[in-house]
Amino acid sequence: MTNIIKENDKNYPGKIKECLPDCKPLYYRGNLSLLNKPTIAIVGSRKASAYGKSCARALAKCAVEYGTTVVSGLALGIDSEAHMACLESGGQTIAVLANGVDVFYPKRNQDMQKRIAGTGLLISEYEDGTRAQRYTFPIRNRIISAISDAVVIVEAGARSGSLITAECAQEQGKEVYSVPGNITNPGSLGTNKLIRDGAVPLINFDELFADLGLSKISKKSDKLFLSKTESRVLEVIRSSVELSIEQIRHITNMDLAEINAIITILEMKGLIFCEMGKVSIANL
Repeated sequence: MTNIIKENDKNYPGKIKECLPDCKPLYYRGNLSLLNKPTIAIVGSRKASAYGKSCARALAKCAVEYGTTVVSGLALGIDSEAHMACLESGGQTIAVLANGVDVFYPKRNQDMQKRIAGTGLLISEYEDGTRAQRYTFPIRNRIISAISDAVVIVEAGARSGSLITAECAQEQGKEVYSVPGNITNPGSLGTNKLIRDGAVPLINFDELFADLGLSKISKKSDKLFLSKTESRVLEVIRSSVELSIEQIRHITNMDLAEINAIITILEMKGLIFCEMGKVSIANL
């Protein structure tokens, strides 16, 4: 069932009132109180690379460890990876929609949308039955940034819609973080440009949450928050004093691009150390 909260309601989200002078009624399904908890937006390209997807998933899992709600837009690519990783880790996530909360879009995410409605929050400025249009996505992006304490752009090309979210966040006085990408990859042109223009380069997830004044609430081992492939690569590295990436590829028989993405994630989580093309276990 869809609920509505109007801008003159005493329970209308304060974060939105503070950031947006043009507050509108909000339609939602799920737990509206999540808007009062620590939140970070994790957004990026629909056409995400293996590296981008791995970063989004790892960051979302890390957010759960810090008791932080993950905000995104339920789009394919980075958004979907962030939502799903959060759910898989037992966290709570908010999906800001460019359509009515009763409309399943994209269709591929129908099950995820239902799951978020049951355990997290679906929210939209659009009443039931409203279909997503090209112009509704940039409009909803200002809501994503408004309800988030910080915004992370994981991967974005030069014309990615997530850059609009970054622009909205900056206008609202929110800190924007950007994950550095391969300078030869057009899909990272937008995120790298954000860093050039002043966004905080996100090279360590723990530093982001430290900036927000948050501490880990979970005592669980980081290993519990690793995917099967991440755990596999980590065990291979643990089995030797030092390995090259090519040696890891030979042992695991995995794709080189996937290995590079996993190596980046493990290094961001502080589990391994890379120098001069050699990888070793970090001194924890």
